[in-house]
Amino acid sequence: MPKSGTRHQKRAATLLGNARRGFCGTVHAIEAQDVTSTLHPTELESRLIELGFVEGARIEVLHEGIIGRDPIAVRVDNNTVAVRRREAMAVVLG
Repeated sequence: MPKSGTRHQKRAATLLGNARRGFCGTVHAIEAQDVTSTLHPTELESRLIELGFVEGARIEVLHEGIIGRDPIAVRVDNNTVAVRRREAMAVVLG
């Protein structure tokens, strides 16, 4: 039975690649090591940072592609970018 009054429970991380249209959140980290991508993890991380996926950036999922919900259009602070879901799995949201 869970203790009442426990305040420091670990929250499950949300990955941008799993987020649905309308989701809003904040970038917590980029973890590209275990992501399936044609890019090397270091290159993927660099590209995501260049697109604005930096710690603290506000995120909103605006649109999902018709086939397989891929790619997704995401507002990153005041910019709109499109990313593949498999590469968006590297973006950890809080």
